[in-house]
Amino acid sequence: MEVEEFLNKYSQGVRDFTGINLTEANLSGINLSGANLSEANLSISNLSGANLSQVNFNQAKLNVARLSGANLTQANLSGAILNVANLARADLREADLFQAAMIRTELIRAELSGANLTEANLTGADLGEARLRLANLRGANLSEANLRGTSLTGANLQQANLHGAELSRADLSGTDLRGAELRQANLGMANLTGADLRGANLRWADLSGVNLRWANLSEAKLSGANLSGADLSNANLMNTSLVHTDLSQANLIQVDWIGADLTGANLTGAKLYAVSRFGIKSEGINCEWVDLSPEGDRSQIYRLTAEEASRFFHQTSPTIRIIVDASLDQEANFALAATYYQISQDYASFNRPASIEVGERRTTINLRIDSDRQLFISAYLAIYPFENGKNVQENIFSILRLVHEQAENYLLLESEKTELEKITRHINQTIKNIKEIKPEKYLSKNLSKITFFKAPTQITLTNSSEQALNIYQDFNFGKRFVMTHVWENLQDKILNTKLVLPPLNLIFDFLRNSYL
Repeated sequence: MEVEEFLNKYSQGVRDFTGINLTEANLSGINLSGANLSEANLSISNLSGANLSQVNFNQAKLNVARLSGANLTQANLSGAILNVANLARADLREADLFQAAMIRTELIRAELSGANLTEANLTGADLGEARLRLANLRGANLSEANLRGTSLTGANLQQANLHGAELSRADLSGTDLRGAELRQANLGMANLTGADLRGANLRWADLSGVNLRWANLSEAKLSGANLSGADLSNANLMNTSLVHTDLSQANLIQVDWIGADLTGANLTGAKLYAVSRFGIKSEGINCEWVDLSPEGDRSQIYRLTAEEASRFFHQTSPTIRIIVDASLDQEANFALAATYYQISQDYASFNRPASIEVGERRTTINLRIDSDRQLFISAYLAIYPFENGKNVQENIFSILRLVHEQAENYLLLESEKTELEKITRHINQTIKNIKEIKPEKYLSKNLSKITFFKAPTQITLTNSSEQALNIYQDFNFGKRFVMTHVWENLQDKILNTKLVLPPLNLIFDFLRNSYL
């Protein structure tokens, strides 16, 4: 059919042109809205600027066709062949491109938001700065495709093949990339905030400077990937493979990487505040220094030798253990939880609920803390509900004062000077913080009426090097008085007993092996 005849029929209301041959036809700027061009041959035709909204191009051939600036909103292009076609700036919103062939197709700045590109073949296609928000690209082949600066917010890229794709500065926030193939892809400076990358293959990918905050990378494969300077704060890296991955200068604040394999990884300069350093594979890690400051501002830099790095990444969570010589009942449990909740409103170190083991005669309260720096002040706060809390707090304060006064005597080598200064700064800051506590905020009259809080206690601190320091044990801990009058007569003696502090050498050893 000649072009003129075709256009006349369309103007007369004919819409069904199934299988029509219009190769090399010039149809630029034409309105063909709603036409049925399924199985048509429009290869090398010029449709630039044409109105093709809701046109049925099912199984049509559009190889090397010019469709730049065309309106293809809600068009049906399922199974269509558009290899090497020019769709620059074309509007394909909500178009159906299911299993379409678009090898090396030009889609620069095209609008594809909400489009269905499931299993489409976009090998080598140019989608630079295109918009694919909420588009469905499940199982699509985008290997070697150019997606530089492309917006893919909320898109579905499950099982998509992006091997070697160019995705630098692309916006992939909130995208679903589960099981996607991203080997050797370039994602430098891309935005992947909140993206789901579970099980994705990112081996040897370039992720330098990428934003992966709150992203889910559990079970993902990142061996040999470049994540230098990347922001992975609050990301999920559980059971992720990070073998020989470059994480230098990366922001890993509050990342969860239990079960991750970091064998041979480079973590020099990584920000590791509130990150667990146990439960990971860390053989051969390269790490000259880390930043443990809460804001990642390098105010708490720790330099590590190869031996220290190996030890550093096998650390346990610092813990406060309070053993109470009585069994916890429901009333006491409620009161304890309420007090700790009140404290947590002011102190981030109480962000985790206590782990409580209740026995027939004793109760063990474990409080896991994010940092060694918080141990002493957290212990000072944790003992508030108990009647002998003042004695414990006095012991803690005495330990801190003793270290402050005797610090100079423990400078054994000139090389320890920096370490000593670090300990002294920490002690001075802790003393200052303790003096600023307002106890009336955490003390309740109801606590003094509960028998559980009158029981003897023992309190032990364990630092991240698994070194324990017993800072208090009640005079009557472990003893049982059958006669009530004997117990009552001993109350004053017990409450006023001045306990012996831990030996100063043990205190300093504990602090030396803490990461302050």
